This record gives sequence, structure tokens and C-alpha cells, in this order.
Amino acid sequence: MSFSTFIGVHVSLFLIIIINGIGECTLLHYADSRSNPLSLEKNVGRLPKDFQCHHMLKHLHNGARITVQMPPNIEGHWVSTSCEVRPGPEFITRLYKFYNNHTFKAYQFYYKDNHCTTPTYTLVIRGKLRLRQASWIIRGGTEADYQLHRIQIICHSELVAKEMSQRLNRSCRGVVGGGVSWEPNVSFDLWNEDMGCDCSRALNFAMHELQLMRVEKQYLHHNLDHLVEELFLGDIHTEPAQRMYYRPSSYQAALQNAKNHDHTCIACRIIYRSDEHHPPILPPKADLTIGLHGQWVSQRCEVRPEVLFLTRHFVFHDKNNTWEGNYYHYSDPICKHPTFTIYAKGRYSRGVHSNKVMGGTEFVFKVNHMRVTPMDVATASLLNVFNGNECGQEGSWQVGVEQDVTHTNGCVALGIRLPHTEYELFRMEKDARGRYLLYNGQRPSDGSSPDRPEKRATSFQTPLCQCSSTSQGSERGSHEIDRALRINSGSDTNCHIHWGTLSVLTMVYLLLFLS
Repeated sequence: MSFSTFIGVHVSLFLIIIINGIGECTLLHYADSRSNPLSLEKNVGRLPKDFQCHHMLKHLHNGARITVQMPPNIEGHWVSTSCEVRPGPEFITRLYKFYNNHTFKAYQFYYKDNHCTTPTYTLVIRGKLRLRQASWIIRGGTEADYQLHRIQIICHSELVAKEMSQRLNRSCRGVVGGGVSWEPNVSFDLWNEDMGCDCSRALNFAMHELQLMRVEKQYLHHNLDHLVEELFLGDIHTEPAQRMYYRPSSYQAALQNAKNHDHTCIACRIIYRSDEHHPPILPPKADLTIGLHGQWVSQRCEVRPEVLFLTRHFVFHDKNNTWEGNYYHYSDPICKHPTFTIYAKGRYSRGVHSNKVMGGTEFVFKVNHMRVTPMDVATASLLNVFNGNECGQEGSWQVGVEQDVTHTNGCVALGIRLPHTEYELFRMEKDARGRYLLYNGQRPSDGSSPDRPEKRATSFQTPLCQCSSTSQGSERGSHEIDRALRINSGSDTNCHIHWGTLSVLTMVYLLLFLS
């Protein structure tokens, strides 16, 4: 059972992939305000006006403001919007330049600190990129192939140059200067087409993020003069040593187009003006003390590894250290077609500053209660496949009807067992508009759970935004959203499943997979 996203749902994901493939669901490349009648956008409007969190979720699902380019046009300069944290941890900003002749030049600026104020070294990567077809694994994404031509490194201090040359000389002996320390602010090749050794492997370097991409366009605040373009590239494996073998199944934090970026993004302007000899130095700021209280919601339709789209709504009761989580899962990348919802609650420990991840705070979360609501015929049918009481009452699942699965110790169909403990990592910051953002630990890329201290995350997921400083009315609100989602469940005509197209062989395989 997972506090952050309940991502141990490999079985349901596998089934959803197959079912989406045999149904009549249309892949939505462009948002449409006339979408599925189960859309949260349409129905949350019926909630009381004082439900600020639900109001934010409603606008999150206003997909008419977002356009997805298929295939994506990535020509131009793309920049990080903040100091990014990669697994390890590594603190990094990125400036990627894509040209109309299919070549690219990527800058990865690495730092000593979590606010990206002290650059250590920069990688300059040149190569060629070819877009392929729409991804058959990640709906809304596009697959690509890339070829590297050259990788260079530039260290930004004498100490870093000395340490880096010694480190690389152990794995790439004789190539990095015969034991002579490098000089700062001088470019050295880690790999080019004439070298016999790829010295970048010593840094666990890979550019597989270019194998998956997605471009979104939106006009902020309905202002046609304020176009923002975002480029989502493939995710990075949470185990650094596995990066070079990993094919992305989710996305990193988005890059923004340098010409069409959020005008409040100070980091965007700084990074755009940078190069390998003038790395970006972001404005210093203090780490915020984590205060787990109030309510927090997703800012976008989130993507998780292995084909999972969802939005989240968390509530923290700091007086008794209890929490509630609402997870709204969808079958599409703009979160228009709900598949199932999960409501969970439990307890959490007091936070302790992380000794491993600068700016992070460690918590222990326990999950002891859960309810599940199937929101489409496919999911209800899947849950009814199971024999015995391993996920609610056997054969009783209906679309839009919630069941408490605490008494069956969770739900095997969703890979969730209760009670469950997870070792979490959080950090908090304020955005340019003064809103509090809450980051929690990135889920392991191998699909496992951080159920031991040594498996605690070293990087973060997409942040949640604080929508209320109070936790009052939270459970009632979650029931209202579920009710809103269920109102039109009987009239959903956009996605009929033809069970007749499932061959006997496929059904047997599914049952074996489920066993």
C-alpha cells in the first residue's frame, strides 16, 4: 500500500492497457470541453462554492485550455523552471536546444546545493534526434530515437576538477589525461565518435529521457497573449546505476519554451542566458520548515510509471498526526475518463531532517483504512474476476459504488495490502505567486514500495499545491467529489468495452497473471 500514489497496481495497469486497446476509447490528443460526462470538471461545479480545493480540481480538469501536439514540435530552446532534484540526489538545471535539422545541443548544469546556487560541473551533449510514432505504452506521448555525437564536461572549481579527473581516471584510465588533474572552466571530452571508451558511464549518464516526449500548450489565465509551451521528457530511473538500461515510462518535470514561458519564471530567464562557461546561478532562498497540515491538491493531470494517470487530494490533521488521501485515477493523459478512485487514511510520524537529501524531511506513514470505487465498466469487471475476499466482497463490484476494503486487508487487484508502512521524503517551497507547494518522494522505478528506510526516495514527484490551511470538512468533500463523478456513470457512452473481443487465450493469460 502506498501513501503517495498507491503505485503497486501493476495488475490493474496491465489489464487497463489491454482493455483500452479493445474498447472504443478515442485517444485524446487535444483537450475538448465536451468530453466524457464523468468529467470532474463538469460535475465538481455542483459542489458548494466554499470548497476551494474542489474548485482547484475543477479547473485542473479544464482541459479546453491545454493542447497536446501530436507529433510534437520541439524545435527551439527549452529550460528548467526551477532547481530540479534527480535520484541520488543530484541537483540540476537543464537547457536543451533542438534544431530544425534534427540535431540537438543539451546543457545539464549540476550543483552542490538544492537551490542551484553553487555550480559544480556542466555536461554538454550533442547529437541527433528522430521522432518516431505515438507511444503505445504511454498515451499522449511520442517515442523517439537519438544518437549521441559528443559529450563534454566542464568543471567549475579546482576542487571539482581534481575530484572528477581522479574519479573518471579510475574507470577510463589513460583517456582523461594520464592521471593529470583537469583545470576548471576547460572542456574535456567524455565521449565522441572517435574515442574507444565512453567515460560518461562513470557518471551513470544516459540521455534516454529523449526516448519519450510530450508537448503541451496552454494560455495562462485565458490570456491569448500569454502562451506557455511545456516539454515533458522521459523519467529518470530512481537507481542511478540503472539509468543507462531504463526506457522511460513516465515524465520528468517539464521544461518550458524559452520564448513562450510563464512570465513569473525567474529561473527560466537565468537559465536561457547561460552556457557551459557561465552556468546559471539561481537566486538563493531558505529551506522551508515542513508543516504537514491542511489540504493539498494536484496542479495537473499527473503521469506515473507503467501507464497511470491520476490527480491527488491530501488532507493532513496535524493535531493528531493523521492523514487522508483521495486518488482519482484515469485512463487518459488529460484526466477526463475516470477508471477508479481510492480513499485511504492512516497516521504519520513527526518529521526529521534528512541527512541524505538536502532540504528534505523524512516521515514514516502508515495506512490502515481504504475504500475503492470503480468508475467504469472495465475496472468493475476486473475487480469481479477475483475469487475469495481479497478485494471487497466477491463479485459485488458495481460502477460508481464504493466499497470498504479494509476488512479484506486491502485489494490484491490493485496490489495494495493493509496495514502498510512507507518511509517518505518531503520538501516544501513557495512558487512565484506565493502559494505553498508540497513535494513527496518519487516512487521507485521498479514498482516496489519504500517499505524499508534504505528504500526511501532521494528525489521528488510533481508537487501538490496547498488549497486550504484547514482540514475541516475533508472527508465530506471527498464523498461529494465521488458523488459528482458517479452522477452520470450510467450515461457514459464514449467508452464501451467489447468483451467478446477478448479471446479465451487472453482471458487465461490474464487469470494466470493475476494468480
